[in-house]
Amino acid sequence: MAVHVAAVISPAAKFPSPTTSYSAEHSHQQSPFLSLPSIAPPPPTPSRNCTVLTARCGKKRVITANAAKSQSGADTKLGVAVYKPKSYEVLLSDAATSLFSALQDGKTRLEIEFPPLPSNISSYKGSSDDFSDANIQLALTVVKKLQEKQETRACIVFPDKPEKRRASELFRSALDLIDGLSIASLDDVPSGAFTSFFKSIRNTLDFDFEDENEDRWQSDKPPSLYMFINCSTQDLSLIEKYVEKFASSTPTILFNLELDTLRADLGLLGFPSKDVHYRFLSQFVPVFYIRTREYSKTVAVAPYIVNYDGALFRQYPGPWQVMLKQSDGSFACVAESATRFTLLETKEELLRVLGLQEEEGSSLQFLRRGYKSGTWWEEDVDAELSSAWRN
Repeated sequence: MAVHVAAVISPAAKFPSPTTSYSAEHSHQQSPFLSLPSIAPPPPTPSRNCTVLTARCGKKRVITANAAKSQSGADTKLGVAVYKPKSYEVLLSDAATSLFSALQDGKTRLEIEFPPLPSNISSYKGSSDDFSDANIQLALTVVKKLQEKQETRACIVFPDKPEKRRASELFRSALDLIDGLSIASLDDVPSGAFTSFFKSIRNTLDFDFEDENEDRWQSDKPPSLYMFINCSTQDLSLIEKYVEKFASSTPTILFNLELDTLRADLGLLGFPSKDVHYRFLSQFVPVFYIRTREYSKTVAVAPYIVNYDGALFRQYPGPWQVMLKQSDGSFACVAESATRFTLLETKEELLRVLGLQEEEGSSLQFLRRGYKSGTWWEEDVDAELSSAWRN
């Protein structure tokens, strides 16, 4: 028998459809801990209007959650106490605002990550076409919202020419509506004779013939922003080469690539080496990041299995935050840090606030955790060229 923590957990996150018409804003009127009877945080500090929590994570660093409630004029550097976007319109506005802030701060290597589909199968585990098409629409919307804040000539870079052509056919009207937009593909990177030969075979099999709209979305001026979408692990080394050749000093965004999933394949047979992360991916600052996860915990008494949901969240220039999902679908901050939480630390913070954490140093804690406290890309700090992806 299993049970969901009903007071704070509901079924998988349901984000609104990106095609829905919206007129909404954030809902932060309710205390994030009203539905958590087992938690008794200290009262808010009147001068800061925030909730204060203190925790100790796997790295033995003290983490203090000082998340400001989202109000008009509130300092976004303090993070948010509760995050519940009522529509994708709100979520994309937040992403564009975070992106704008990072660009104003001179950041040039950026990452945006959030669930692109309104379901619990919000990845390539579902329909890859649905996932890819949603990312294209979302990326175009972020570009359009960014243009409302500053002049932007964006270039959307696809994995290859067939993907580029498919997008140009399906989203022709949307592409036409964005000023200064251009599209490109990783095939534009010069390659050797061997690679070119296999590309020619692929293009032939994909019936990748010249199209009359091939040069329709080209700008007279060089792009001021590059955005890479729908790329796989195999494409990461090509993205690096593309950036070196075309965008060495131009802001670059890795948009919804699920980098934590792609990193896991690096170093395996047939995939790029781990150096791609150490040398290249480590430079990218997550400016808007929502990674939702479902967890289960076995206990010695009924109901024996407790299910709960949480998220790792970051909204630049705010801190990294561990968020616990509540019964109304909102995510409440339970811990925060200036540096990125590892996946294990995120889980431990959620267990702590639910009162399900094992006693520190106990044999049961070791049996549940194992001897590894993180993934290789989280642990190999000294091998990284940059620590930007952690900040």
